[in-house]
Amino acid sequence: MGFSIEQRKRDGVPILCLKGRLVAGDPVDQVRTRLLALLEEASTSGLRAVVLDCHETSYIDSSALGLLVLAHSRATKMGGKLPIFGLSRRGLELLVLTKLSTVFELYEDEISAVNSCFPDRTAKRFDVLEFVQKQRAEDAGQ
Repeated sequence: MGFSIEQRKRDGVPILCLKGRLVAGDPVDQVRTRLLALLEEASTSGLRAVVLDCHETSYIDSSALGLLVLAHSRATKMGGKLPIFGLSRRGLELLVLTKLSTVFELYEDEISAVNSCFPDRTAKRFDVLEFVQKQRAEDAGQ
């Protein structure tokens, strides 16, 4: 299966749905082009946010991780956000291991990620501590 990106909006917030393996080469180049263009567009609008939907992202390599850090940095510099939701167990483990789970805003579902873009809405963030504790319990049980 190849890599693809689908774009949609929810409550005016652009959402990029990343499908497949997000790895060096064409997939990272595609995301870089789309994501940085969306962040640039967002900087001129009042919203200044782009949500990443990773529920169909099967793998993220170090090049992709570097791109996500770059995009997060750009969003933050313009006073915006780059919420992420739907990461697989492997994706979450990668962010925990690299300590980037403390940098990115992670959410369990699309509604929470979109709500995080509006100051007057509440959004339930992904509980990284609960995830780590669950992982330890599973590892101890094996």
